[in-house]
Amino acid sequence: MANIVAIVGRPNVGKSTLFNRLTEQRQAIMDNQSGVTRDRHYGYAEWTDKRFTVIDTGGYVVGSEDIFEGAIREQVEIAIEEATVLLFVVDTMTGPTGLDHDFAKVLRRSKKPVYVVANKAETFERQQAASEFYALGLGDPFPISSQTGSGTGDLLDEVIKHFPNEGVEDPEGGIPRIAILGRPNVGKSSFLNVLTGKERSIVTDIAGTTRDAINTRYKAYGKDFILTDTAGIRRKARISDNIEFYSVLRSIKAMEESDVCIIMLDATRGLEAQDMNIIGQAVRAKKGVVIMINKWDAVEKDHRTADVLRKEMLQRMAPIDYLPIIFASVHEKQRIFQVMEKAMEVYENKHKKITTSKLNEALQPVIEAYPPPATKGKQIKIKYMLQLPTPSPTFVFFCNLPQYIKEPYERFLENKIRENFGFDGVPITIFFRQK
Repeated sequence: MANIVAIVGRPNVGKSTLFNRLTEQRQAIMDNQSGVTRDRHYGYAEWTDKRFTVIDTGGYVVGSEDIFEGAIREQVEIAIEEATVLLFVVDTMTGPTGLDHDFAKVLRRSKKPVYVVANKAETFERQQAASEFYALGLGDPFPISSQTGSGTGDLLDEVIKHFPNEGVEDPEGGIPRIAILGRPNVGKSSFLNVLTGKERSIVTDIAGTTRDAINTRYKAYGKDFILTDTAGIRRKARISDNIEFYSVLRSIKAMEESDVCIIMLDATRGLEAQDMNIIGQAVRAKKGVVIMINKWDAVEKDHRTADVLRKEMLQRMAPIDYLPIIFASVHEKQRIFQVMEKAMEVYENKHKKITTSKLNEALQPVIEAYPPPATKGKQIKIKYMLQLPTPSPTFVFFCNLPQYIKEPYERFLENKIRENFGFDGVPITIFFRQK
C-alpha cells in the first residue's frame, strides 16, 4: 500500500505552497488568485526514512461564481478517498470561516486521520491565533508557515506515524514517460480520461482548463508508463496572464522530461503554424513523437481524405518524414488505443541498439555503391560506423575527411539507417569523425 497525504482546504489558504515545500520542488503553480489549482496534482516526499506521495487539490468551495467549482469538488473528494492522511489547511490571518466549518464536516465523515494545518503563522500573534481552529472539532491545530517551512517538521513527525511501511524510494524510476502535448482545447484531457477510465483531469470546452502538467500512472496491455497531461502550448504573443505563462513553462518541462510526445492536432483545423512549432520543439529535444489527429469524426471525408491529408502534412513538415500519423477520435473512442500502442513502439525504437557488425554489414555496400561526392578533387572514404550509447539514436561514421561531407549525403545515410532498422517516430543524430 502506498503512503498518500492529501492537502485539502478552501481556496487561497496556501495548499500549493505547502505541496511545493513538502515535495521540495516548484511543481504546483501558485498565484494570489484563488482557484489556480484545478486538478489533483501528485508529487513525492520523504521524512525521516518514510517516503510518501503528496496530492495537491483545488480549493473546496460551494456556491461560488467559478464554473469549475463542481468538478474541483469532485477531484477533492477523489483525493480524500485515495489518501492515508489528510492535511486540512486553514488560514491564521482570517481565522475559521463558515466554509472551513462546512469542510470540516466533510472530512469528519471520511473517517481518515485529519491534521488541521494553521498556515501563514509567521508571527507569534498568528501562532497564538491558531488555537481558534480547535472550534473545527478536529483536534490540535499545527501552526506552520509553508512559506518559510517553520512548524512543518512537527507536523510531519505526527503524519508519518500513520504509515504502515517505508514507502517506495523512486516510484517512477525507469518507467517510460509519455507527454500529451498540443494547442489548447484539442482534447488532451479527454484523451487521458478515456485511457485511464477515470476523471483524472477536469474537462470543459474552455481552452486553458488544464494549467499544471498532471502525471498519471497507466497500466494496460502488460505495459506500464506515466502519462502527462499538459496545458495547451500557445504562441508567446497569446499568453496573457502569468498563470498561463507558468502553465506553458510546465508543458515544455513535461516535454523535456518525457521519452515520447503524443502531439495532438485538431482535424477540423489541420496542421497550423503552432502545431509545427510544437513538433519542431519535440524533434529538437530528441523525443520520440506520435502525431494524433483528434476529432476525425467531425470531418467530412471519403476513402482518400486521410491519405491526402497525411501527404500534405509530411510535405509541410519536410524533411521530418518519419513521424507516425494516426487519425483518431477521443469522442468516438476511435483508434485511441492504437495511438498508445504506437507510442510504446516509438519508445522501443528510441532505445533500440544496433550492433556494430549489423550496422556495417547493412551500410557498407550502400556506401560503396554511392560514396560521398568528391570535394576539391579529394575522395572521401567512410571506413566504418557504430551507434553511440546515448539516450536517443546517435551514429558515428569514421572517415578520412569528415569536414567535406554535406547535409544531403547525411540525409541519405539517415534514410538508409531507417530503411534497414526502422526507428519510426524517433529523430536520428549522425556525426562524422576523423578515423
